[in-house]
Amino acid sequence: MQTFSKAKLERLSDRIDGQSFLCYELDLPSFDLFWHYHPEYELTYILSGKGKRLVGSSCEAFSSGDLVLLGPELPHAWVSEKKAKQNCRAVVIQFSKKFIEPFLQYPELNSLQKLLTDAAKGIRFTGNQKEVERLICEIISLPKPDKLIRLMHVLQRLTEIKTRQLTPVAFMPIKKNADQQRINRVFQYVQNGYKQTVSLTKAASLIHLSESSFCKYFKRVSGKTFSDYVNEIRVAHACQLLIESDRAVSQVAYESGFTSLTYFNRVFLKKKRITPKEFRRLE
Repeated sequence: MQTFSKAKLERLSDRIDGQSFLCYELDLPSFDLFWHYHPEYELTYILSGKGKRLVGSSCEAFSSGDLVLLGPELPHAWVSEKKAKQNCRAVVIQFSKKFIEPFLQYPELNSLQKLLTDAAKGIRFTGNQKEVERLICEIISLPKPDKLIRLMHVLQRLTEIKTRQLTPVAFMPIKKNADQQRINRVFQYVQNGYKQTVSLTKAASLIHLSESSFCKYFKRVSGKTFSDYVNEIRVAHACQLLIESDRAVSQVAYESGFTSLTYFNRVFLKKKRITPKEFRRLE
């Protein structure tokens, strides 16, 4: 399993050599944890698989049909549930600012400019996207000249679909290697233990800080408090259980790491602006 401690800047420029952009299909037994960022935009369409999608300070459940556009430098990872027997497949399209900016000078593409600006905070497409899904799936097998035309077609059609913002603010990656390795040790600790007790004391000790210094440090590098981050991980897992099972809400709460049903309901309502029972009915 790829650990957070090895998270790094992913350099796509070498792979793009001889092409205007990258377009490929992933077909893996699982999406392993790989917390990374790169200077390119990324459009990811999940063909099959389920788990958690981490984007900036956001952590949400994902499943087949998930379609997300991320701006440059935005840290992200897709993580499969290890116990789920599944084949994970995705179509990924990555393109640079240098590639796309010449197109944006034309007034006909003003809506695309807005879409790419919004992508700085990460966006998930929530409207009717069946035709776009088909266009994305077909792009891989097209000849190179047709790939370019198809990408512009896909991007333009995406401007017509409803979206939802993933992070509250544009998220800047941690570029100092020492800082990156320190905070990633904490991320890994939470990711491995969120279903049980997650200790602030333990988290602080992992990077040799006092609790008060750790809280300030974590807020500075992640954009949110430690408890808020833990709750986001837990709520994302709870959403998956609510969708995929008929477990009682109280059982979902406890299996997601919450020791109090009242607190779970309060946190869930704050994060999702809907109660767990209402969320289950909608899904």
